[in-house]
Amino acid sequence: MSVKRLRGLLLFPPALMLSGCNLVLLHPAGDVARQQSDLMIASVILMCLIIVPVLIATAVIAWRYRAANKNAEYDPEWDHSTQLELVVWAAPLLIIIVLGAMTWIGTHQLDPYRSLTRIEAGQPVPADVKPLEVEVVSLNWKWLFFYPQYGIATVNELAAPVNTPIHFKLTSTETMNAFFVPSLAGMIYTMPGMETVLNAVINKPGDFDGFSSNYSGHGFTDMRFRFHGLSPQDFSRWVAGVRADGSDLDTAVFDRLNQPSRAEPVHHYARFDADLFHRILNQCVDPGQMCMDKMMAIDAGGHAARGNSTEDAMSGAPSMTAPAHDAATH
Repeated sequence: MSVKRLRGLLLFPPALMLSGCNLVLLHPAGDVARQQSDLMIASVILMCLIIVPVLIATAVIAWRYRAANKNAEYDPEWDHSTQLELVVWAAPLLIIIVLGAMTWIGTHQLDPYRSLTRIEAGQPVPADVKPLEVEVVSLNWKWLFFYPQYGIATVNELAAPVNTPIHFKLTSTETMNAFFVPSLAGMIYTMPGMETVLNAVINKPGDFDGFSSNYSGHGFTDMRFRFHGLSPQDFSRWVAGVRADGSDLDTAVFDRLNQPSRAEPVHHYARFDADLFHRILNQCVDPGQMCMDKMMAIDAGGHAARGNSTEDAMSGAPSMTAPAHDAATH
């Protein structure tokens, strides 16, 4: 049997097993996810430079010095080899240094809080491009997305124009979750009373999977959404469609939406309370609740400011955002 045919037979079983797999982590559609994939692949290759030779050497030594091989050299007095010690210690140390440096640089370059400096390799972010702002709230068990630049909101549906930076601000209402669109970027956690940030970009049009990658209860498996990468023209049409068939998202609607539910269908909202995300983040959605940032301001300012700060926190009715902010069109 030829070597080529033997290689084909050896590769056939794993190729068959992987034929139905969508290896999205190895072929993502977003530049941030692509850089993360490259870092992951390079790290695996570097580690294999040690692991593979060790596995091969283990098999060779076990075969060569088996009990049945009477021709193997036997030297019971052997205890040291400078050359072997140099290889055993220097090679792993060199790989650890390279891997550590590469990971340190990559970790800082791919910090989710860091603003994007490029759209893709060789294409920096144009100076006149304004990022798409998306405010994300994880509920039980659904995702709520605010588009403050457009005055719209959606449930379990996310869209963005290709080659436009996206600036996510994320929080949660009750339990910790993890926002994850594998084609776009790595996962980022959402936590009640805290805001996390993710910067990313999608480079190819298409429909991509999004979900929670952190277990959050019995409805966790249904906590999924679709992410649409659209051309600028298609994104404008999508925004217009949400405005056309969307309803109002006020405090009462949000309270109903915040009730636990599974496999929630897509919802569109043409308007929402202007400060709703801020009140969700600061856990003061319902009237009469003092916002966390006001509490912290009181604590920081001392008891002298307590009366005025309390009145400020309690007063004022939320207003609806204007439905059109087309100055932010990408």
